[in-house]
Amino acid sequence: MKPHPQVDRYMREEKKWPAEFAALRRLVQSHPLVEDFKWGHPCYTFEGRNVVLLHGFKHYCAILFCKGALLQDPAGILVQQTANVQAARQVRFKSVAEVQAQSEVLRAYLEEAIAVERAGREVEYKDTSEFARPAELEQRLHESPKLRAAFDALTPGRQRGYLLHFAAAKLAQTRLARIDKCTPQILAGKGLRD
Repeated sequence: MKPHPQVDRYMREEKKWPAEFAALRRLVQSHPLVEDFKWGHPCYTFEGRNVVLLHGFKHYCAILFCKGALLQDPAGILVQQTANVQAARQVRFKSVAEVQAQSEVLRAYLEEAIAVERAGREVEYKDTSEFARPAELEQRLHESPKLRAAFDALTPGRQRGYLLHFAAAKLAQTRLARIDKCTPQILAGKGLRD
């Protein structure tokens, strides 16, 4: 595997998990993957499709299997980050010893992830209509046919982004405030992050 210069720089500059990332990188590099740098993290692809990503957090670092939901997981180590993550699964580490202890299992999971890509398998994503619409959004959509038309005209991904953002608020007043703040963007046909 040819090292990617941005990944080299990322590894040199990593402060929290340098040894763990180095161990994970060596492990991944022993497979027929291409090293890339996407979304600010080392990413490894097979025939142009994302297979795994290395990323760090405050309390752990992880190898994220992009289509982890399709893996068998006999060791029971794959973690779904949140209930809203449909495809990706991660394996978390807090030390090099943990990476080394799981190395054979990770090799098998990497081989299976590559086989998933070779076979062209895809994760079946929930349809946007399956995501809950907060009552506060329904209220605003009922009050404004213009807002309803604009929301319905958004792409499914943009709709999901808003639905998840609104539903994440625990209080009704916060959900309403988020909806009201985002209304101009929705009316402009833009997504939450546009």
